[in-house]
Amino acid sequence: MKTFYIASLALSTASAARVVMEPDVPAGKAFSWRHARLSATDGSETITTTFMLKHDAAKVAELEETFWAVSDPRNARYGEHLNQEQVHALLTPAGNASATVRAWLVQQGASSVSAPTPDTITAVLPVKAAGAAFNTTFALYEHTERASLALHRATAPYSLPQEIAALTAVVGGVLRFPGTGGLPKVVDASAVDAAAWDGGCDKCSAGFVTPSIISQAYSLGDLPTTAAKGNSMSTSEFQGQYWTQTSMDAFGAACKIADVKIANEIGKQGTNPGVEAVLDVEYIKGIGGAIPLTNIYDAQYSLESWAQQLSALADGTLPLINSVSYGNDEIQQTGAAYMDACNTQFMGFGARGASILFASGDQGVYGRTGAGILKGKPFHPDFPAGSPYITAVGGTDFSTKGVVGAETAWVSGGGGFSNQFAIPSYQTDAVAGYKTTCKNLPPAALWNNTGRGYPDVAALGGQVNPYCVFVGNSASGVAGTSAACPVVAGVFARLNDVRLAKGGKPLGFLNPFIYQNAAGFNDVTAGDNKDKGKYGFEAVKGWDPATGMGSPNFAALAKLV
Repeated sequence: MKTFYIASLALSTASAARVVMEPDVPAGKAFSWRHARLSATDGSETITTTFMLKHDAAKVAELEETFWAVSDPRNARYGEHLNQEQVHALLTPAGNASATVRAWLVQQGASSVSAPTPDTITAVLPVKAAGAAFNTTFALYEHTERASLALHRATAPYSLPQEIAALTAVVGGVLRFPGTGGLPKVVDASAVDAAAWDGGCDKCSAGFVTPSIISQAYSLGDLPTTAAKGNSMSTSEFQGQYWTQTSMDAFGAACKIADVKIANEIGKQGTNPGVEAVLDVEYIKGIGGAIPLTNIYDAQYSLESWAQQLSALADGTLPLINSVSYGNDEIQQTGAAYMDACNTQFMGFGARGASILFASGDQGVYGRTGAGILKGKPFHPDFPAGSPYITAVGGTDFSTKGVVGAETAWVSGGGGFSNQFAIPSYQTDAVAGYKTTCKNLPPAALWNNTGRGYPDVAALGGQVNPYCVFVGNSASGVAGTSAACPVVAGVFARLNDVRLAKGGKPLGFLNPFIYQNAAGFNDVTAGDNKDKGKYGFEAVKGWDPATGMGSPNFAALAKLV
């Protein structure tokens, strides 16, 4: 990462005028974070900001056209992915936007300024300098349930000088609060039927899901002991969720899986194992086997920082399959500009042949902001799960406890319809079919009839038969779409292996392929995702906003790729 030290830039006299950015204060402040104190102004405290610059409209249109063409199996350009240089050229802002903003940041007192990608800038500023630069006041906030989490955020919307605002889409690290409600649910082993199957992993309680059980359920066959040249996958962790080799060694020994290791580590992490991190790593490796795994870490859940980390990876090092088990509600964002900026990054990854998968959430249709907090209010769709440019993974349970077979929708699996994004063309017929087939739709006032439906697919994630996860040397039962997402990611990594071994191209953005190949999925036709509320979406024949197209059938999908 190159660091820039730039001479002060004299702005025109018109810079006295300022533009308010992201005027909506996110709901996260109200529901998850409490004001602890005003930030110190003596220079002892700093904040790290990420500027997402505005793109050239014509270039972004070209990027989107390319994204759809190379992602659609029915298009003549399918699989003709761009390289990093080509995508970065389309994402480079017009003129000297990056240099202008970097110079302004130095002028404002930033201690370091870096531009790891053409359309993003990271700057570290003392809180006092940041207050002046953004014309706002910063305070220290603590998380209401996890006291170890604390961060500095503006107490009101921020603004920028006109010249800088004209070049900037949004600034991360100033106003937006990270969500922390997505950690998987730890399940007491005593709640699991002791007479259920033996999953083949020592120390795992009877009835817990293991790689062997997933292999049976999704027709995976033997675990790969070699990987096709160029194949790769990744998991991403945030907020103190660390993997440890001790945990992975214990998992590998117990479940007889060789080489449960990270091939490439991006971002500095700690030494204490977290259940989310070890779950992600253990199960994507438990499914993907020898396919090399990259782990990406950032201290805060920041999509802008995560996208910056991925975008900076050169061709050959950008993982082809990327699993992220984190998210927020759309209502917890600061507005459309932020979500649109993220979507542009998602398009860039798809255009390069990378698949991006996000968990759909563990609070049913009501989301992290919840039915109990906002009584009588509409459902709260997830972001990024509701983005049309990523693959969202929902959750299921086995229909009969302890029986590997038919699945039902997990009652707490995230799903529904976006309030921000319209129905994309790849799922037009599927969504219309659901609305015709389902005879018990929730009241119309609770959801957006014209919104993008999610999830796209699903996998085991519920509490009927939880996953066996090793944290340190101890085995625990864990549930959540946080488990379903790395499993589905591992399945698609293996499908990439099939394609690459035949000399083919990686799948890239998955959704057009998914919706064109319903026969490759186990349809889920029972259950709903109302969580603890009164209403939810029912699973029916075909696609539904509880389980998507269903769970993967690897044997069937391998014949379709």
